[in-house]
Amino acid sequence: MKIYTALGDSITAGIGASSPASAYPCVVARLLRERSCPTAVDTFAYPGWTSTDLRLALAEDDYCAVRRSAIASIWIGGDNLIAAGLLILKGAGPQAIPKLLSQYEHDLTAIVRHTHRSSKASIVLCTQYNPFPKAPVAVQAIQALNGVTQQVASRYRAKLAPVHQWFEERQAELIAGYRNGRLEDGAGGSLPVHPNDKGHMRIARGLFPLIASE
Repeated sequence: MKIYTALGDSITAGIGASSPASAYPCVVARLLRERSCPTAVDTFAYPGWTSTDLRLALAEDDYCAVRRSAIASIWIGGDNLIAAGLLILKGAGPQAIPKLLSQYEHDLTAIVRHTHRSSKASIVLCTQYNPFPKAPVAVQAIQALNGVTQQVASRYRAKLAPVHQWFEERQAELIAGYRNGRLEDGAGGSLPVHPNDKGHMRIARGLFPLIASE
């Protein structure tokens, strides 16, 4: 029995999906089982986690989420971007983005190293899609964050899941509550950033060949 562990934040925890079974980690496991590859899924994720939160949670995890895993996906950083965006809105200035990127690189590197130390799992790093494609600051920040993800994947020979490409120009179809693709869409307090069932399925189908090959 292959064990697939999905590490992350609210997206990995299944927010936006109509049920836990519709969240992408469970869909990946189901697709594998349908192709005669018995797979159990273990999700280590929590809504609101930044890369720092995930790093610290793994360091304090007595069970060690990835110990028995054959493969682990890591999808984190969206809440880092939200936190940086809020700081900019409060007047922090553009220096919030370089600080964000430095912290994200530090955390993601530590998460990958922890996974390597704790298990023999192969690693898939996921990029971030852009729920606000009509906001230039979001475009720039997400491109920069994905650049860091790509660098870490290359440095540690991890596979890269280009989720941003899977969602490009399909945000209205794949994101729950998508409106206009502008930052102002979140002014009411509810950010339209999570995948709907179709989005979770798109992610699962993109991850499937990367995970099935292990």
